[in-house]
Amino acid sequence: MDRYERTLALHRVLKNARYPVPIKRLMDELGCSRATLYRDIAFLRDALGAPIESDATGEGGLRYDEKEAERFELPGLWLNSDELHALLATHQLLDRSGNGVLASALAPLKSRIETLLSEQAGGKRWPVERVRVLGSGVRRRDEIAFRVVAGAVLERKRLGFDYLARSTNERTHRTVSPQRLTHYKDNWYLDAYDHDRDGLRSFSVDRIQHARVIDEAALDLPDAELDQHLASSYGIFSGAPKGWASIVFSAKAARWVADEHWHSKQEGRFLPDGRYQLKIPYSNAKELLMDVLRYGADAEITEPESLRQQARTLLQLAVSAYEKST
Repeated sequence: MDRYERTLALHRVLKNARYPVPIKRLMDELGCSRATLYRDIAFLRDALGAPIESDATGEGGLRYDEKEAERFELPGLWLNSDELHALLATHQLLDRSGNGVLASALAPLKSRIETLLSEQAGGKRWPVERVRVLGSGVRRRDEIAFRVVAGAVLERKRLGFDYLARSTNERTHRTVSPQRLTHYKDNWYLDAYDHDRDGLRSFSVDRIQHARVIDEAALDLPDAELDQHLASSYGIFSGAPKGWASIVFSAKAARWVADEHWHSKQEGRFLPDGRYQLKIPYSNAKELLMDVLRYGADAEITEPESLRQQARTLLQLAVSAYEKST
């Protein structure tokens, strides 16, 4: 636990306690040393004004003053960024469910989220509309196909479908053993073992057509093998790494890139002149190039040379398109 989590936990224990709570129990509840506990108690009492009182019997227990306990609440927001995002994203997703089959079943969950947010505001209404969770680049999909795909993943059945590849606009028929359904950058992808091609592939669900479940058990691959193939390189269509890309960002862009998470195995360092060098394992260059090129002149791929040439070609084609328009 960090300090804020311990303070929140300490507050909850003391607020709900009918009798003084022994120091040893508080140490066990918070998972901390006696010295850390006393620092947290001092912070809660002196900085936040908690009505903490010691056990009058001299046995070392702590509790809130009975008269003040009911009305004392911690000030400010005590959710961390991930917790707040999870609650608000879930709340907005429940709003988007409309009047579907889950609406009535999920209503208590939405109410519970609103209660949790209200508790953060000391019992007042929490203004959900003041915080936004925005989607970006959400693509249209066939909901019937999505249900079939999701059902096959959960039921562990093989799946047959037509796939219209976005890169080539070619239609192929696939027979796969679905492994995982992945939500990435606001879109859904199917990670599956392709029986015809004898390998793992990722499919954009919005490009799947005429999906049907095959009454045959799906081939299950070990999680370690899936992670090695699907999460070891950059981007959603990763595959086993073919190499490492080295990108150097200008000193201006470095202020953003140095704080960004691109990949679990990324390596980054500031250069003496203030620029920032980022190294990332990659397999399929397409997504990596798109993300690098959005930085324009503030990013330069330095290695490998083949990736650098691909970036140069894309930039030259872009310049050519602008020259033709004039």
